[in-house]
Amino acid sequence: MIERLLPDDVSCAATREETVPDGTLFPEEEALMARSVAKRRNDFATARACARRAMAGLGLPPVAVLHGHRGKPLWPEGIVGSLTHCHGYRAAALAREQDVLSLGIDAEPHAPLPEGVRELVTLPAERERIGPQAEEGSGALHWDRVLFSAKESVFKTWYPVTGVELDFVEADLTMHQESDPGGGGTFGAARGTFTARLLLTDPALPTTLRGRWRIEDGVIATAVLVRPNWREDGGA
Repeated sequence: MIERLLPDDVSCAATREETVPDGTLFPEEEALMARSVAKRRNDFATARACARRAMAGLGLPPVAVLHGHRGKPLWPEGIVGSLTHCHGYRAAALAREQDVLSLGIDAEPHAPLPEGVRELVTLPAERERIGPQAEEGSGALHWDRVLFSAKESVFKTWYPVTGVELDFVEADLTMHQESDPGGGGTFGAARGTFTARLLLTDPALPTTLRGRWRIEDGVIATAVLVRPNWREDGGA
């Protein structure tokens, strides 16, 4: 599903499997997971397995993927990328930095956010915009979770380029839908785009990011990508 959101010069790999065979992790990765609970280890390992497949898609040999500040994946020199995992879906997306400045992907279960979380991760203006959408025939489309996932992709794209950490309320997102849910009370594939206006005061930083979202088989996927000329274009 992630591959439908990104251009052809991005190598994507995904799986619905929750576990991978023993021996999937490199020794350096095993060391990172030595004290982790089973769920955390499985999330880490399945995402790394996807990363290795995405590397192969770029003609690269498999290497360990460690992490830096706030879990930022550390990619081989000249490579940019992003990882994501949620129940029932794991994915990786990689590209050469000569083609792509930064990218971010996220996957979430297609379900409402837990009680109280919506108010913490959205702005009043965002809640006002998605409220009418939910009331006007969107059916089972959970806009709050789509918005949350989109913000995750925005932050994953933004931080590697700027080194500036964003809070959830520092990005104001407008969502657009391009297809409708399936009938009969069930939710079919839906897709759309979004625009993120970054509420920053630094005039040297771009203020806009754009991305895409898609829902299939109970999973939301979102992606943002910026090209090397992004700063000059002001993020447009």
